[in-house]
Amino acid sequence: MKVLVIGAGAAGCFCAVHLKRTVPSATVTVLEAGRTALAKVAITGGGRCNLTNSFEGIRSMQEAYPRGFRVIERLFRQFGPEETMRWFEGEGVALVLQEDHCVFPASQDAMEIVRTLTRGMREAGVEVRTGCRVRQIGHADGGYTVLTDKEAFTADAVVVTTGGSPRRDGIGFLEGLSLDIVDPVPSLFTFTIQDPALRALMGLVVPAAVSLPGTKFRAGGPLLVTDWGLSGPAVLKLSSYAARYLAEQGYRTPLSVQWIPERNEMEIKEMISAICRDNPRKLLSSVHPAELPSRLWAYLLERAGIRSDLRCAELGAKGLNRLAATLSADGYDIAGKSRFREEFVTCGGVALGNVDPATLEAKKHPGLYFAGEVLDIDAITGGFNLQAAWTTGYAVARALAMRSKEDILQP
Repeated sequence: MKVLVIGAGAAGCFCAVHLKRTVPSATVTVLEAGRTALAKVAITGGGRCNLTNSFEGIRSMQEAYPRGFRVIERLFRQFGPEETMRWFEGEGVALVLQEDHCVFPASQDAMEIVRTLTRGMREAGVEVRTGCRVRQIGHADGGYTVLTDKEAFTADAVVVTTGGSPRRDGIGFLEGLSLDIVDPVPSLFTFTIQDPALRALMGLVVPAAVSLPGTKFRAGGPLLVTDWGLSGPAVLKLSSYAARYLAEQGYRTPLSVQWIPERNEMEIKEMISAICRDNPRKLLSSVHPAELPSRLWAYLLERAGIRSDLRCAELGAKGLNRLAATLSADGYDIAGKSRFREEFVTCGGVALGNVDPATLEAKKHPGLYFAGEVLDIDAITGGFNLQAAWTTGYAVARALAMRSKEDILQP
């Protein structure tokens, strides 16, 4: 069996290693448009490689995978996060589980993961061709022809693992195959906020909840103030959940921040009233709630129109209402998006209706498979996207191994 894997990212390389180890007689070649394999893995997780997640605290698969959760849930029965951790540990990679449930190599070096996969491919006999951009896939003699900008290849089976593309033309080589494509749009990005006073708090991190007024999109977690606006897990989750909506709005829409996420507006009123009763002669600016750092409290008092020299006993009902409203639903305007470090995730791609959910083989094209982010599968930040790559890559390798056995058994 001759197999071409298009794309030397996490899904493609993982698939190639598994397939070649399972079916040593197979000829497996990976075609990569870039200069090196696994370039995105090398920078993921800030160069530390958040390779999976324990999934503790995830109440439903849709919470982690806004798109594709049903397919991922099914494929986890074949290869999930526990299998991923066992596999990398079996390859000699020591792992560490953080308090936020993210799993990293103990070395905190993404290159250890890159070296593990490249070594696995080399030792198994997988050929990797870099600088080889695919232009077209076509049928030929019961298999496939793959035309690149350098030469043409033939194969019995093709696995497409080119990752996410910010534009539809990034997967233009699939034209002619009559596949349903969901227009790709960015996911996992930060928000630009044109508020100099907020941006002056750069570096501040607090637990918060963020939402888009008038919609059901909401996310919680650490919120990071940056020199361009807002970031952190709360914003990144929200950008993932609302990726398509935000694209439709041109990344300009209202944003609401709940600065004390565990309390509603009435509870916040009661908390501030208690603070004022206990400290009537103190300046309100000096007795901030424990949940809020002092410099954020000073900023929020100004947002609520509260004078910095006001004593607690002088707050009054109107001031209390304004302050509680600000803490529970502080309004901003998103003025654009910014990429999350150097990572790039898209929602959209090859529609899941094109493939068998158990094998990821194209229903209209036997022998053509898809794995990784080229499918309309994407996740929130925290190791979930890489887990999808490992899972889908494994599922395709397993399906191809079964296909190989069936071919051998046929007379």
